[in-house]
Amino acid sequence: MSRQLISSGSPFEAQVGYSRAVVQGDWCFVAGTTGTDPETKIMPESVVDQGRNALKVIGKALEDAGFSFADVVRVTYYITDAAYWNDLGKATASVFGDIRPAASCVVAGLIKPEMKIEIEVTAFKG
Repeated sequence: MSRQLISSGSPFEAQVGYSRAVVQGDWCFVAGTTGTDPETKIMPESVVDQGRNALKVIGKALEDAGFSFADVVRVTYYITDAAYWNDLGKATASVFGDIRPAASCVVAGLIKPEMKIEIEVTAFKG
């Protein structure tokens, strides 16, 4: 069973030593992804915009791996303030509303103070 590594081109991937996604057989594991705009490299202020940006990067990684959001079976949200939970659906419902993967949400500190959300997903085709 071959292993495929997917890169988003982030300098942190080489610096820290990780892949945006790893495909192993019928599984795709997408690393925790924060909300920097993939084109402008600017971190927006709102958790909703950060969530949308994270999902853009995740969607591209899934596509590069031969998967789609429809294949997502698990999603984990890391938010820095429990109050963000009330707005999270504004970023995620349009992507996961019909798919409805198993989900967890954890309130945690992230590596930079401007980061409000990090999202990771697991996808399966089989």
